[in-house]
Parts: sequence; C-alpha cells; structure tokens
Amino acid sequence: MAVAMIRSSGNGGRPLGRRSSISASDDDVLTRLSMTFLDTVHNNGNTVSIMTSRDVDIRPDSRFAEVDGMRIHYKRSGTGPTVVLLHGSASSLYGVEAVAQRLWGSFDVIRPDLPGFGVTGPRPDRDYRVSTYATTLARFMDTVGVQRYTVVGNSLGGNIGWNLALDHSEHVNALVLINATGYPDKDLPAAMRLARNPVVGQLLRRFMPRRAVERSLRQAVGLNSDIVDAAMVERAHRLWNRAGNRAAFVDFVATDQPDRSFEIPYIGVPSLVLRSAGMEGQHFTRDIAGSVEKVHPGGGHLLPEEDPTWVADAITEFLQSLPGHGNAR
Repeated sequence: MAVAMIRSSGNGGRPLGRRSSISASDDDVLTRLSMTFLDTVHNNGNTVSIMTSRDVDIRPDSRFAEVDGMRIHYKRSGTGPTVVLLHGSASSLYGVEAVAQRLWGSFDVIRPDLPGFGVTGPRPDRDYRVSTYATTLARFMDTVGVQRYTVVGNSLGGNIGWNLALDHSEHVNALVLINATGYPDKDLPAAMRLARNPVVGQLLRRFMPRRAVERSLRQAVGLNSDIVDAAMVERAHRLWNRAGNRAAFVDFVATDQPDRSFEIPYIGVPSLVLRSAGMEGQHFTRDIAGSVEKVHPGGGHLLPEEDPTWVADAITEFLQSLPGHGNAR
C-alpha cells in the first residue's frame, strides 16, 4: 500500500505535535476505524498476524545488509548496469517486484524494503526524514558493493531518489521518478491525515484492520484497475503487522519533512518522469532541465503494480538511450 508523501510543516525534522482537529470526511473514516476496532475486540477483525516458526516474508532469495543499526532486507537479481527500485510508503519491495522481473534480464536489479516497512522494520532512532532515508540508501548501496547506479522510485521512493540525486550525486547516474512526491502542494491523503491525529495515531500503533488496508489499496489504484485481490490485501496486511511497523508508520507521518522542492532544479543527472494522468502536485519536468516525461492515461498511484510492463519498458528505453547505455556497477 503506497500513499503520498507528507508536506513540510517547517518543524526542522522533529516529530510534529499532536493535532486534535479532523475534517468531516476524516471523522467518517475515524468512525469506521473505531467500529472496526470493536470488531477486533470481539476477535472478528483478524488484525494481528501470528508469526509462526516459518517467516513467509523471508524467501530463499532474501538478503540482508547491516546499515545504520538495521538489517535491511533486499533482493537482487540479474546482471548488467545496476538499477535500484524504491517502493512507496506503507508498501514493501513487493510493490516494485513485477517491474524488477521485467528488468533483470538486462540489469542488475536491487530492491530493498525501506526502513519502517516490510521485513526491514523500524529504524532504532525513529528518524524518518527523507534526507535520512537518502543517506541510509547511499550507505546501503556502498555496503552491497555498488558505487554507481540508476535510482527508480515510486511515491516516497521517488522523493528519496531525487534527494539522493541532490545529496549523493556522485553515485547516481540516472533518475526515474514514478508518481514521486516532494512538492508542498501535494495533497495529503486521508490515511496520513488520520494517522497524524492523536487518537487515531494511538489506535494505529496497536492495530491495523485488514479492511482498512484493503480500502486504502483500492483508493490508491486507478478506476479501471483490478490488481487488488485477496492475496495482495493479505500480504500488505501481514507486513503492516510485523513487529514495529505500525508504530513506524505513525512516526513517519508525524515527522516534519523540510521543503526542499526549491532545490529540484539543481538535479543534474538524466531524469525520466513517469506520471499517471490523474496525479497532481508534480512539477519535475518543469524543474529538472532536460528531463523526459511519459504520462500513463489510466494509472493510479501504484503504477509499478498496475502496469509494470509499461513502467519497465519506459525505464529500459530511457536507460538504453543514454550515452554508455546507462551506468556502470
């Protein structure tokens, strides 16, 4: 489940103070969430994943890298120039896996579970600023032995990607932004508005209803998308309920994200912007000199899952058009 990045509130990267006001529409969602909590109390909500001796989310191709006090879970497949795929918030590497499968015939494809999500789980320092994510990612790539790479990011992953291109440009050969966030005029989704409310935030630290996960997924895809099925919901709900992940999401949305959008014109690497037609609050093509944009006519926010072939083909075409055919490992 991916939701858009929060906007800056000018609080210097510290967790925001508690907020007690919510809109009428948010109040309706809060009512449904509270009703679901009552279901859970009566053992009907199925909100807690029971971890058995076999962790189904750690597969034979799972790898781990020790970075910043965390065991970052990732997968790596294929040979060729290195491409790192970054998922969005409230998601996991599964959010970009279908794209990875279409790229690893030509590229060395690395996709981590970002801190706070998936198998990686929460940061011990609870620092979820995007600039911190970018620094951790640079250290992660150094740990796995890759010095130069293309960064492809969806939503939050795109935000991390362009921050990485600004702060660690010596490592980034090319940048692909997929419905990326980072501009202050980007609307805050209802799920994040609710998580920043003190009452709902405390509830989310304790449980995440399966029905809420399903509703959020369906709201994130395009109107004609049929990708949200029982298996997708079950996986997302299970990962939400891994130890520490619910609290990490609340900490993430409560973190002030300083507005760096004025620095975007300083990005100097070749850039491809992939955007669903309905996505607003994005000005990357305007602000990144020489960038190329492709618009998907019917996609939603989860474009790498909704149309992975379109995304993978666009990435491949873009990288093959670059001098030296992309990047070196």
